[in-house]
Amino acid sequence: MSQQQRANDVSIDAIPVDIANTQSGAVDPAEIPEEIQSITRGLASEQPPTNPLVVLKAARWWYIHGKGGTDSAFKWAIEWARHLATDTPSDVELFDEFLEYLVAVGLADEKAALR
Repeated sequence: MSQQQRANDVSIDAIPVDIANTQSGAVDPAEIPEEIQSITRGLASEQPPTNPLVVLKAARWWYIHGKGGTDSAFKWAIEWARHLATDTPSDVELFDEFLEYLVAVGLADEKAALR
C-alpha cells in the first residue's frame, strides 16, 4: 500500500475508491472526483469522449460507488464504450435514463443543462 492509501481508502489510477461506500447506491455529488464528474458530464454532452479507456475509467467509478451493474451512469458508460469499439448505434433509451439519473444524483438541475 502506498503512503497515500489507507486500508479503507484504496486508489486505482489515482482515483480514490472508498471501500466503506462501495455499491451503496447513495452517490453524493460532492464526493465524485473532479475527473469522474468531467468524464460523466462529457458522456452527456454533444461531444462525448472518444477514448474508450477514458469512458471505462468513469464506468469503473460508477460501478464501485453507485449501484453496481444496475447504475445508470455505469450502464451508459459501458454502452458508449461498446459503441466506440464496434461503431454500432448506441441505445437511446439508456442515454435518456442516464440523463435522468444525473439529474437525480444532483449533477444537473435538468436534463437540458447536460446537453
